[in-house]
Amino acid sequence: MTIERIDPATRYSEAVIVNGLMFCSGMVPEVESADAREQTRDVLAQIDRLLARVGSDKSKLIDATIYLTSLDDYAAMNDVWDAWLAPGCAPARATVEAKLASPDWKVEIKVVAAV
Repeated sequence: MTIERIDPATRYSEAVIVNGLMFCSGMVPEVESADAREQTRDVLAQIDRLLARVGSDKSKLIDATIYLTSLDDYAAMNDVWDAWLAPGCAPARATVEAKLASPDWKVEIKVVAAV
């Protein structure tokens, strides 16, 4: 079995590929001052770039976990998420309210995709 680590650091790798699956680390917004809608767009754009880098795309999503600092942002996040998804390719998904590592982050998303 081959394990490929994408951008490994001491604490985590940006993603890990094994057995035809890519597991990404939690992706957080680069624009911390934005609202939940814009932070979701930011994170999904990062996921698009990561998927393209490993030869995959959002039509190959298998699983997603979304962390929100407040479920008050659930509808705004879902508006962006729904528009972003490839039609007919929704992954299994969980959304939870959680305290994130930075108080400025409103959303963190991690996905598993086929490559």
